[in-house]
Amino acid sequence: MDKELALQSPPQLHPPLAPYDQRMLDVGDGHALYVEQAGNPYGIPVVVLHGGPGGGCSPAMRRYFDPQVYRIVLFDQRGCGRSRPHASVENNTTWHLVADIEAIRAALGIESWIVFGGSWGATLALIYAQSHPEPVRALALRGVFLMTRPELDWFYGGGAGLFWPAQWERFSHAIPQDERGDLIAAYHKRLFCGDYATEVKFARLWAGWENALASLDSDGTFIDPPADYAHAFARLECHYFAHDGFLDDSTQILARMDRIADIPAVIVQGRYDMICPPVSAWKLHQAWPASRLRMVTRAGHALSEGGITAALLHTMTFLSEMEPW
Repeated sequence: MDKELALQSPPQLHPPLAPYDQRMLDVGDGHALYVEQAGNPYGIPVVVLHGGPGGGCSPAMRRYFDPQVYRIVLFDQRGCGRSRPHASVENNTTWHLVADIEAIRAALGIESWIVFGGSWGATLALIYAQSHPEPVRALALRGVFLMTRPELDWFYGGGAGLFWPAQWERFSHAIPQDERGDLIAAYHKRLFCGDYATEVKFARLWAGWENALASLDSDGTFIDPPADYAHAFARLECHYFAHDGFLDDSTQILARMDRIADIPAVIVQGRYDMICPPVSAWKLHQAWPASRLRMVTRAGHALSEGGITAALLHTMTFLSEMEPW
């Protein structure tokens, strides 16, 4: 199903519903995760991996799944949302998160599930599936990010700034000129300086740059998010990006595609995604025989855009009917 989807009025999002189960799960290393379940307790299990790192889950994320069909599992990854300790990077790596997903599956008594993730959530979904392919029945991915240096250089090295020069100037010129050759390192220095006011100032700039480019219809306005959210989001993203996602040549996603070659997947990608350029989704699809690529013609990166929403709703219906569950 390699085709482009034109922007369309999205199918009706599923009605909002409250979780039927909420808990704090101690995963060791001083971390406790917020975990919730919603929908049908006897339905098809699906775990939702939020973006960032550090974005946290939200009630709106439940609305992409038919509550009569799906058992929906959401959680806040280490250091963000309602998980504790807040904004902490100690014992917080990709491999800790992979272990956390398995801990959640075991705690909830789930044998197998669909893994749903967007942006960094897509990255984590792929790495988790490659590490634990047995319980993964299918993947639904949106806004693919493969955690590679060229992708980071695009967004933090001036590539996206060629399209958004005023926003790029605001983001980059907050740093002295002699440090602008490595903005991730420069922001990392300030986000972990120990002075909360300074950390929040630069956290809001970091989050503002990303949020300004998320939607195709964005006017580029930097909107200051709440201090606590920005602090966790920016610190965790910068921590992960400064360490190249804690991946090396042997654990890079495209190098391990043989591990999930037969697992079905649908990849939903905005054609004009400024944050995660479509080339990554295309490369992933080319390396994955069991995948289907849905390129949304008039869409950017945001989960909430009409064409992206429509494609994801169709995807979850398709996956629910794919095989007997």
